[in-house]
Amino acid sequence: MKYLLFLSCLVISITNLYPASAHKVEVSGDVGGTLHIEPNDNPRAGEPSQAWFALTRRGGRVIPLSQCNCELAVYAQPYAAGEPPLLEPQLEPVSAERYKGIPGAEVVFPKPGIYELQLNGKPVSGARFKPFEFKFEVTVAGGSTQNSRNLRDVNGDLVEGESQKLPTWAIALPILGFIGILVVVLQNMRRSGE
Repeated sequence: MKYLLFLSCLVISITNLYPASAHKVEVSGDVGGTLHIEPNDNPRAGEPSQAWFALTRRGGRVIPLSQCNCELAVYAQPYAAGEPPLLEPQLEPVSAERYKGIPGAEVVFPKPGIYELQLNGKPVSGARFKPFEFKFEVTVAGGSTQNSRNLRDVNGDLVEGESQKLPTWAIALPILGFIGILVVVLQNMRRSGE
């Protein structure tokens, strides 16, 4: 029975091909910042993505954009210190999940790769929190096949763009792992039964 439980846990961990999406969290002084990018924390190159930042003070009080002089800069990785940002999207108040009026911006990443989003903020008159700087690393995938849907083949006929499929190795690896584990478990069961 313990082998079966172990085998089940191992198979589940091996076959989990897609990592769970999670918001990225940073802390600076007395301010915490959470980054989320729509859709599903998986931005794609050449497509608009909505980035928003849930800013909270120690104790959980939300800092809306109206209380923060915030600026967003986007850098392609790697970049040298002092290099100008690739993008400087205009922040606007957005409402997302349970947050109202938090900083957000539409970002169009030009190509696949790793980017750094830097959010700097200072309190406006009357707001009480320390100035902060957050640096969030974001991985951007290739654009969708929507951009390649209306391609023409060599005969001039319309052809549909390449569909998104799992690579063969991504399917075969968990299956081979499962078979290998099953063989080991069965051998151990035979040995313990003798």
